[in-house]
Parts: sequence; structure tokens; C-alpha cells
Amino acid sequence: MHHPQNRIPRTRRRSILIATAALCAMYASPHASPAGAAEAAAARQAERLDRGVVSVHTGTGNLVGWRWLGTDPDTVAFNVYRAGTKVNATPLTGATSYFHPGAPSHADYTVRAVVGGVEQGDSVHAVQFRAGYKDVPITPPAGGTTPDGVAYTYEANDASVGDLDGDGALDFVLKWQPTNAKDNAHSGYTGNTIVDGIRLDGTRLWRIDLGRNIRSGAHYTQFQVYDYDGDGQAEVAMKTADATVDGTGRTIGSASADHRNSSGYVLTGPEYLTMFNGRTGAAMGTVDYVPARGNVASWGDSYGNRVDRFLAGTAYLDGARPSLIMARGYYTRSVIAAWDWRGGQFTRRWTFDSASSTNAGKGYDGQGNHSLSVADVDGDGRDEIVYGAMTVDDNGNGLWTTRLGHGDAGHVGDLNPARAGLEYFKVSEDSSKPGSWMADARTGQVLWQTATGGDNGRGVSADIHAGSPGAESWSATDTTLRSPTGASLGRKPSSINFVSWWDGDTTRELLDGTRIDKYGTGGDTRLLTGASVASNNGTKATPALSGDILGDWREEVVWRTSDNRALRIYSTPYETSTRITTLLHDTMYRTGLAWQNTAYNQPPHPSFPIGAGMPTAPRPAVTTPVRTP
Repeated sequence: MHHPQNRIPRTRRRSILIATAALCAMYASPHASPAGAAEAAAARQAERLDRGVVSVHTGTGNLVGWRWLGTDPDTVAFNVYRAGTKVNATPLTGATSYFHPGAPSHADYTVRAVVGGVEQGDSVHAVQFRAGYKDVPITPPAGGTTPDGVAYTYEANDASVGDLDGDGALDFVLKWQPTNAKDNAHSGYTGNTIVDGIRLDGTRLWRIDLGRNIRSGAHYTQFQVYDYDGDGQAEVAMKTADATVDGTGRTIGSASADHRNSSGYVLTGPEYLTMFNGRTGAAMGTVDYVPARGNVASWGDSYGNRVDRFLAGTAYLDGARPSLIMARGYYTRSVIAAWDWRGGQFTRRWTFDSASSTNAGKGYDGQGNHSLSVADVDGDGRDEIVYGAMTVDDNGNGLWTTRLGHGDAGHVGDLNPARAGLEYFKVSEDSSKPGSWMADARTGQVLWQTATGGDNGRGVSADIHAGSPGAESWSATDTTLRSPTGASLGRKPSSINFVSWWDGDTTRELLDGTRIDKYGTGGDTRLLTGASVASNNGTKATPALSGDILGDWREEVVWRTSDNRALRIYSTPYETSTRITTLLHDTMYRTGLAWQNTAYNQPPHPSFPIGAGMPTAPRPAVTTPVRTP
């Protein structure tokens, strides 16, 4: 892969401060942000994580993997112990995984860091994947019957992760969706949306019932799990309403209010934003949701479709600490509100409104996607909100719009390492617009586009093909796989959904439905078929969650079991020679995990390129809070 000498340094990289002269030269750039803002950016608040050790049994032994933390020294080495006996001959300085041949599936492992030649204490014990997967037991809520006599049960739906109890291990937050959940375009009553906090061993910390006045479906409840106040415990933020019951049994607003109309829509009554305690599920603070629905018809229709299209995310708007992003609307008017949670209080940082006097007529209306992305697109150390065919700056001002309209999917990353900065690939729903396009993420300048066509509902951009440098892009209505410059590369993959770093190399694999495949120019090769699991969200066929949540930098995939009694986690059984800091400490990737559950789920991307021929991965500059006892 070609990496020219004028590459912009990615913000907050420790390599800026400590890299060798040769590496500094590789990343030096005449296009750095004003006053060296990127280079001088403050370290970002990140989770204080444990080693996340896993042991994946393969039949011939165990692949032990663990996290290289952003707070570890660059030169840290590791020793692997089985039941107190070291199994590696010399300290491991390469990949943060080790294959122990001949060991049984129940073998107990810990890892010890070696810093400056001095061995440190034991890590947590490995999570055992004895059959290649780990089940986290879950319990479905009781079903019910809607006012029109329709019975429903519950299915496990989208999940997220965060350290809810401050012990250094990630926990799950799981949304339960009733079997009569609706897309906004369809009328009808739904059951309540239920959200659980769950430890990795299946212990349920709390259950929140959003109540009858929050309709169920992919576009209504976008939940964010993040440590917003830096106390070492993740909080959970969601839109709430009258009759929401928190994890301690307390009701928000009126317990008896029923704002549903005869079509099942909720178009009247108060709307709230609530921050819940990650350990207990208690509602810690509730404010009015911004923006209010106001006149329903002002959002594009009068029956309740467009007014209740919500998006959510998490962004480092000040460059150091995370803020909550809550939004409404994208087909016509789009409003984005940024909130800080500090000292047990909500403070609204800013509100962007495409219909305000400041933005009216500038092309920001109708540009939103069924998802959003968060990235520092202009290299100033602070995050922007990539909201479909437009981007909002860290200060709440519009940064750019292409005026190319709404779409289902978008991907932000260093998709073309041969040019400076980040890129953005997006598909279009409007048949009068280009079917897909790639833009400079800083300016919105369209770099290439494909022909106009029908509703192009799927699109992905990731480095899946070692034969071409950078990310390849493909979409439903396009006929070919495309290079970072838009050139045809031939056969496109068999799926257009998620991607995952799964095997031992640095190209990404195809994740679709309940399987993982390896792209090949002549055909795709199956690497994993999930056992007795199901995907979510209908034809979107997405997992409950996919990302680097345990072990080394490769990504786990989490599906619900077919009986909705467990979250089944798969972790890679493949050895690798590549050493990369846990992607959880790359804050662009970490916020990508946080917004993954938003509407039409999309996979996370890091702030730097991972792919064939990549240079040594950069180190993040992060700070971690004192862990809560």
C-alpha cells in the first residue's frame, strides 16, 4: 500500500510525540490544522479497561487474546500463564494473542504485562469460549396484548457495551423489541420497548420499561451508552415519556397517561431525555427532549412518520470529553442537539436546526441518513457530526452539505490512505441523485460518484481486498467493486451489510446475517456460520452488536440465540502477527460502537487505516478515570 510522505497525522496519536524520526517523517504534513491544533490536542477521556482476556478453543488448543491498552507503554511485552504457570518461552512483543497447543477448552489463563523488564501482576482470568463462542444468558420480558387485541412476545434486538459498574469489564445494554414493532411508516399499536443492563456472566443489573408512550421500532429508541461524566461508570441515555419506569421502579412523568392515538402513533404528550445510572438503572436527570415535535406536519407528513425519526450519537465536541448527541428528522427538517452530562446535570451545548434563520436556504434540509457518524473530519482535535449528505461542525454550525439528499448508509474513515484526511462514502435513496458517492470528509467535495438510479438501499466501504490499496466500496445498485478513486475492481462481494476484522490478516471480512465470509475475486469463502442464532431488523440482517469488545484488536460478533435466551458472542480463532492497540481506545471507533444501534445499524470505523500493507498502527493519547470501587 502506498503511503505518501504528506499524510496528515491523525489527531491525538501518541506517535506524534514519541515516534522515531522516520515515522514522524512519514506522517508529517503541510496540511496540518491551524496552529497545530491536531498535534496539540488534549488526550481524550476513555474507559479504564481490564485486559479483556479471552481463550477461544479451536479443537487443537486455545487462542488466548488480550487488550493492548492505550495507557500501556509502546514497548510493553506480555507473558501468558495457565493456572499460574507461564506457557510462553520469552516475553511476547508482537501480537497480543498467543496460541497454546494441546490445551483443553477449560484451561484457565491470565496475562501479565512486562514493563521495562519488570513483570506486573496478573490480569483478570480469561473469558472461555469453549465451543468457539460464549453465551450470556438473558431473560425475555413477558409478552402482552395491544389495545386492538394483538398478542406479542419479545425478541432481543440491538445491543451496546459500556462499563456499567466500574469494574473495568464491558457490560451489555440490550434493547428488547416486541414482535409487533413497527416502522414509522406503518400504523398500529406496539408493545413497550424494554432495555436491560447485563453483565458478561448474565447477571441482570436492571430493566427499564420505556412505557406505552414510546412506540417500538428501529427509528424510535436510539440509546447511547458512554461514560459522559468521567466517573468510571457508563451512563445510558434514551428518549423517554410519561409512564417510563426506570431500573429502580420509579415512574417518569404520569404513570397513567396514554398518548397513543387510534393508529398507535404517539403525536401528543410530553417528550423527555433521561440519563440513567449504568449500575442501577435509576433515572438521574430528565429534561424536555430537544427538539419538541411541535407541528407534526412541519416534519414532512401529518400522520406521524417523519416527525418520529430519531438519531443519536456520542462526540468529543471539546476534543477531550464526550458529549451526547440527540437528533430528530432527516427527510425534511433536521435538528441536532448536543448535551453535556456533568455533575449530575444536563447542559445543552448547542442546537443545530436546518430550518433556523441561520441555516434556511443553505441546503441542509432533507440531507439526513437513517444513521449518523462521528469523526474529527477537519483535523482540529474536535469531533463533527456526519449527518448523511451534510456535516455539522463541533460548535453546532453547518460545515458542509453536498445537497445530494437522504440515504440509508454512510461510512467515514481513512478510506483512501493515498490522500490527506478522512473520506466519506454514501449511498442515495433519491433516483435523481448519484447512486453512491465518495467525498472529502473535511469539505464535502465529491471525489467520485456512480450513475443515478433507483433507491440504492445498501452500501459499504472497507478494505476487503488485499489486491487494491485502501478501502473498496460497493452498493446494491452498482455492478462492480470500486477502488478508493472509484475505478472498477471487478466482482463485488456477495453481501452488502456489515464488515469485521475476523481472520489473521488486516483486510476486513464480510459480516451478513449469521455468517462471516472472506472476499475473493472469484468468490467468497465462508469463515464462520453462527450456530442456532438469528440476526435482527428484518432484511437488514444485522447482529445485536459487532466490534472489538474483548481480546485483541479483532472484532467479536454478538447474535441473539434463536430462542432469545442468550447473547452468543463469537471471537476469532485465527492467529495473527499484527499488533494494534485495542480499538476501544481509538475514540472514533469507540463512538462508532456507541452509535452502531442507531436506526439502520452500520459498522464502526477507526480514525486510521487498517488494511493490506498498512504501516505500524498509531497509538492513541487517552486518559482514563479512576475506577469506581
